[in-house]
Amino acid sequence: MFTGIIEHTGEVTMLQRLGDSARLGIRTSLPVRGTALGGSIAVSGVCLTVTEHTADGFIADVMAETLTRTTLGDLEPGSRVNLERAMPATGRLDGHIVQGHVDGTGTVVDRRPGDRWELVRVRVPGRLIRYVAPKGSIAVDGTSLTVVEVDDPTADTESSFTVALIPETLTRTTLGTAEVGTKVNLEVDVIAKYVERLTATRAGRPEVVA
Repeated sequence: MFTGIIEHTGEVTMLQRLGDSARLGIRTSLPVRGTALGGSIAVSGVCLTVTEHTADGFIADVMAETLTRTTLGDLEPGSRVNLERAMPATGRLDGHIVQGHVDGTGTVVDRRPGDRWELVRVRVPGRLIRYVAPKGSIAVDGTSLTVVEVDDPTADTESSFTVALIPETLTRTTLGTAEVGTKVNLEVDVIAKYVERLTATRAGRPEVVA
């Protein structure tokens, strides 16, 4: 489990395609050797398993489902990614519960700078917007953020929401340089998905799958 509090950014050194999978190499100053082989690291919000330590980072395997469902398939050497190691049982939940299971991708469609912060609008597939609530939590490229506003959640087509990025987020994560048109990984609040499933089951309705 993760919290959405980004520890560091890393640089992609390789994305080696292997048929229906790939090997992803990341260079980082984060002390990843403390993560055992087989342990988890969130890469821009995607939970990956460390398969090899390198002199300056780590290597992880990426399956076909992950390559097609997230932005990891678009990475190339030099790309920057957000990194967070799995939270220890004794850690502090400073963000919100993040599983590293990306629900879909969104697109940055607007950025409006304030005095010391920026309001960023992200377009999201209509099937996911029902899980996004004003003042609720969402993970964008693995970063735990509070939703400011949400478009009509009943819309069947693509909708959008806004988040406010404080200076710490702007400087510490890749969202600070995400231009309009940038694709981002989205993970909605897992509690909302479980509530929907439980209420649908109790009411005898077909289960809704995001």
